[in-house]
Amino acid sequence: MALPSNSPFQKLLDKFSNSRDFTISFVLHAILIAIFGTTVLFQAVQEPPDFEGGDGGFLQPGEVSAQAPVQQPVQQQTNFNVTTVATPTNTSSVTAITTTAPNALNFSMNPTITPVMTTAPTAPTATQMTTATQSVSTDGLTQAAASQIKAFTGGWGKGSGSGTGSRNREFEFTAYIGQYAGGNWNSTVRVVQNRIETGSLPNLLYLMSFWSKDKIKTNYKNVKALKLDSDELFSVKPPFIFITGTRDFKLTDKEVENLQKYVRMGGCIWGDSSLPGLRSRFDIAFRREMKRVIPDVNKDFEPLPPNHPIFTKGYFAEIKEVPPGLNYYREPVFAMSIYGEVAIIYTANDYGDMWQVGLNQQGQIDTRRNERGGWIAINEVIYNNRGIYLSNITPESLATSFKFGTNIVIHLLTRWEDKVRTAPSL
Repeated sequence: MALPSNSPFQKLLDKFSNSRDFTISFVLHAILIAIFGTTVLFQAVQEPPDFEGGDGGFLQPGEVSAQAPVQQPVQQQTNFNVTTVATPTNTSSVTAITTTAPNALNFSMNPTITPVMTTAPTAPTATQMTTATQSVSTDGLTQAAASQIKAFTGGWGKGSGSGTGSRNREFEFTAYIGQYAGGNWNSTVRVVQNRIETGSLPNLLYLMSFWSKDKIKTNYKNVKALKLDSDELFSVKPPFIFITGTRDFKLTDKEVENLQKYVRMGGCIWGDSSLPGLRSRFDIAFRREMKRVIPDVNKDFEPLPPNHPIFTKGYFAEIKEVPPGLNYYREPVFAMSIYGEVAIIYTANDYGDMWQVGLNQQGQIDTRRNERGGWIAINEVIYNNRGIYLSNITPESLATSFKFGTNIVIHLLTRWEDKVRTAPSL
C-alpha cells in the first residue's frame, strides 16, 4: 500500500534519501549508543569514610557502628599503694619505677661495712670463723657497722644515757631541712636571703630548748638548708634531715646515694607532708623516692605500734598516741628500719604547717614581731585562715603536736645508744 505523498513519514523517508550525510550521522549515533550505552564513563567521587570514636577505627558509608568488643578479663595494673608497691610479686609500672632505680652503693643490710685489709688475705682459722659468726647480731648489726654508727651519732647526747632518762640528760645538735631537686623543700619555713628565718623547725626547736631549760641545745636560730647531693651531709652529722613539701619530686642519683650512706651511718630521714593525708602528690613521691633509698623488697613503710618508744619512753610521757594534725588528720606514723632501728620516719598529718604558728613560753600563740614589723613565729597566711580553711590550730592542739615532735626528736637522738653499746665484738 503506497503512503500518501504528503504524510509525515513519507516526508522523513524522502529527507533521509535526499541527505546522505544525515543518514550516515544517524547510523553512527545508533551504533555508538548500542556499544557504550551501558558503560559508565566517569564514576562519582565517593566521600571518605567517617571517623569513628577515638580509637582509630573507621566506618564505610552505610555500615553500622559495631559495638566495642568484649575484652577478656585481665589483671588491672596496680595503682601506687603505700603498702604493696614494693612487694616482690608486684609487676606494675609503679613498682618498676620505684624498685629498679640505680643503686650505686649496691645497698644491702647484711653487713654494710667490710674492714679494710692491710695485708694479703689468708684463710681464716676455725677460731676466726667462730668469732666472725658471733660478730653479727640477730638484727644483722655487725661490730664494724656499730662502730661506724657510734662514731657518727656519738656527739649528740652528753653522758652514756644508760638508765638516766632523757629529761636528766643534755643534748646538742643542729637541725637541717633537706634541699632536694625539684619540689618545694621550703614549704614550711620562711627563707630570707638564703637564711631560714622562721617556720616549722625553728618553732619546734625553740620550745624544746625552753621546755628543757636549755639542756637540749637545739641551735634553733641556726636551722639550715642542706643540699642532699652535698658531702657536707657527712661532716655536719645531723641526727635527722627534715624533708617536706607539697609537690611531686624525684631525687637525683647522687641524692639517693648520699641518703643511702647517711641512714647506714646512723642518720634518719624525717618526712612530713605539707598536704595532710595519704595519696597527695608529696605523699606518693616521698614513699616512692624512699624506696630508692632503701631498695629492699622485704622492707616497706609500716605504722609504728602503740608500744614504740616514741609513745612509751617519750620526753613527754603524756603523749601516748599520734596527735591529730592539720584539719584533724590522724594517720599513723610510718617508718622504715635498718638493724631494727628507725632509718626513715614519716608523718603524713602536716605537723609542719601547724608548727608555722608558734607558741610562747606561756603556752599561747606567739604574736611577737621583729624590728621590721613581721611576726617572728607566725606564718600570716596560716594564722589568718585558722578556723576558716584550716582547722585544729589552737594553743592546746599546737602544744600537743609540739610535744609529740619533741618525742620524735629525742628518740632520733638516742635510738642507737643501747644497740651500739651491746653490739658483738669481732
